[in-house]
Amino acid sequence: MIQDNEWSKVSVMPGHVLSRCATRNDGDMSVTTWFVTGASRGFGRELTGQLLARGHRVAATLRRPEQLNDLAGRHQDRLWVRALDVTDTGQMRRVVAEAFTDLGRVDVVVSNAGFGVFGAAEDLTDAQVEAMIATNLTASIQLARAVVPYLRGQGGGRLLQLSSMGGHIAFPAFSMYHATKWGIEGFYESLAVEVEPFGIRTMLVEPGMIRSTFYEAATRVPVSPPYRGTPADRTPVPLEQMPGDQAKVVATMIDAALAPDPPRRLLLGSDAYRLVHDALVARLAGVEAQRDDASSTDVDGWSQP
Repeated sequence: MIQDNEWSKVSVMPGHVLSRCATRNDGDMSVTTWFVTGASRGFGRELTGQLLARGHRVAATLRRPEQLNDLAGRHQDRLWVRALDVTDTGQMRRVVAEAFTDLGRVDVVVSNAGFGVFGAAEDLTDAQVEAMIATNLTASIQLARAVVPYLRGQGGGRLLQLSSMGGHIAFPAFSMYHATKWGIEGFYESLAVEVEPFGIRTMLVEPGMIRSTFYEAATRVPVSPPYRGTPADRTPVPLEQMPGDQAKVVATMIDAALAPDPPRRLLLGSDAYRLVHDALVARLAGVEAQRDDASSTDVDGWSQP
């Protein structure tokens, strides 16, 4: 693990050098290095900006690096930028390797890239289904697989995955998004236990409805005639009716990631707390109601070891 007196001086972009910075290993990480996917807009852009403003250094990845030219102009010594299409696993592995090689150490990896498609499941195209899974689920899994060996090799780190309250609950006309979030929640539930012995802590970030560019960037598929007037025929919620503040969400993410004992799940937004809480209470009640039926299917004479 890196100690207070260990420093790194590494190249960022051609012609630029990162300033020396220390990373503490006792939870009080005053200056840290972050790797962020999907840094072009929304949470990724906000996260990159807030981290740089706090004095941290950021390895920001996105499809079009020129979208961060304004930040690069102000924070050249602490911003490392690379083009990355997260659905290209080979490219992702190369960029991850380059980041850890150039920066010497990455303290926090944030898997943020993703998008939404609104529409009844039947109305989505095959291409939309495949793209959602490739970007929101498969790419998130492959990023975790790519960075874990480096985090393990350096003695630990933090791995944050952007999930959603939609990883616990589901709304009509958003089925594929929920499929990817429920899927990544299950992956991280297992991964967390696998990697904690190596000093790697994971966190699923689960926001509610946040006023961000996510909704304006989402694809909306018109409902076909059979679904008109059904629950799938939903009117979009206006941004001004959403409770979540993007800047506050990101600030809380940063604080939680740098806490000595970060939570495995981080619910953000009063709506997220209320809806997830109510869903889990109802689900538990349903489980309790099935106790006798569940036990009735055991082999005769079986008892808990």
